[in-house]
Amino acid sequence: MKTTALSLSRNGAPRALSRDLPTVDQVMLEERAAAFAKRSIKTSAKLAGLKLAVSTMDLTTLEGKDTPGKVAFLCRKAMQPTDPWYDVPPCAAVCVYPNFVRVAKKILARSRVKVASVATAFPTGLMPVKLKLAEVRSAAGDGADEIDMVIDRGKFLAGEHARVFDEIAATKEACGDAHLKVILETGELQTYDNVRLASEIAMRAGADFIKTSTGKISPAATMPVTLVMLEAIRDYFYESGIRIGMKPAGGIRTAKEALAYLVMVKETLGDDWLTPALFRFGASTLLNDVLMQLVKVVDANYQSADYFSLP
Repeated sequence: MKTTALSLSRNGAPRALSRDLPTVDQVMLEERAAAFAKRSIKTSAKLAGLKLAVSTMDLTTLEGKDTPGKVAFLCRKAMQPTDPWYDVPPCAAVCVYPNFVRVAKKILARSRVKVASVATAFPTGLMPVKLKLAEVRSAAGDGADEIDMVIDRGKFLAGEHARVFDEIAATKEACGDAHLKVILETGELQTYDNVRLASEIAMRAGADFIKTSTGKISPAATMPVTLVMLEAIRDYFYESGIRIGMKPAGGIRTAKEALAYLVMVKETLGDDWLTPALFRFGASTLLNDVLMQLVKVVDANYQSADYFSLP
């Protein structure tokens, strides 16, 4: 019997999601999210936070002009983000289109940096399911450690939640040993309640991570939306004992913003989630700003932006 989002949870328990989920208090949510950006972080904690931010980044290139050379450069930057003297950890992963997975895998083979690949007709999700699953199997077969899929927002907004659930579950199966990150594209989901419901469906269907955005539309990641998703992860963990990862992606460009997100994760989910295994930033321009701030903390003065290679 096929499982659906409205009939079965991930562990098989009956549950009518749209009726059982709490309504999001928009005023309280936005006030609490804004408060995290006002925290003062001192020098030693700031340095640790900046290094943690680097270690949780999925360094990303998803452009029509991507080339094997650009992907190779990105992989090398992910392995050694800046001068070794600063003791900066490698990034968590490099995220590329499926046709560049083999290039990235070859370069990163002897490192601990993972290869992530977008799939399922990224960024729209508008392709027949059988073709989406073929794309996932191809990327996983080429060596992707992680698959970032997009949900069909049209189906979700039309109330076809069971079909969204079933597609995520089928994608998880197609991933094989690769971890699955499910992109909700929260900027198109219209309400916080929809973000909460989509998060719940994704987790119960088999997501290893839930992710805010493709980075291709605005708004992408925001602190209130991320907080909704973190609270969904927390509640699901309390119910099931299963830890689901979180990935805000798109629109996070400064070290100050990154630190605020890390504070939010710590205070909502705890220290266990402050690891690349359970938290990631989707980043293309964020890395260099974090490196600039990190060098300032260590050397007590800024380096020019030209000091760092472009990702």
